[in-house]
Amino acid sequence: MEAQEHIRVFYDGACPRCVKDRDNFQRLAGKQASCVEWFDITEQDQALVTLGIDPDKALHELHISVQAKNSEPKILSELDAYIVLMSKARLLKPLALLIALPLIRPLLSRIYHSMVERRLARSGRA
Repeated sequence: MEAQEHIRVFYDGACPRCVKDRDNFQRLAGKQASCVEWFDITEQDQALVTLGIDPDKALHELHISVQAKNSEPKILSELDAYIVLMSKARLLKPLALLIALPLIRPLLSRIYHSMVERRLARSGRA
């Protein structure tokens, strides 16, 4: 991933865990966090649709928009989004590499979706 790339992370600001994860990323990334913009998807359905993101899917999977200089943004979701986001922080790059491994990725995907479904059910938003 090139240094001039900018990423926008679409996160659930109504989720305390999601906000905590955002804050932890910013702390761990330090100066490297400056290329990351955070966009709270709460009550932003129309803005998401305009960007080509299904609001329901955005609630169930992390989405990011990656844009290199002079190019169109590319939307990534789920573990692809996490891998790109974590690769932006030096301390998290080893975790990004681990997540990308073919044997680990499918298992983490199932765990991730299960956790999201439980979180949304607990909050009454499933």
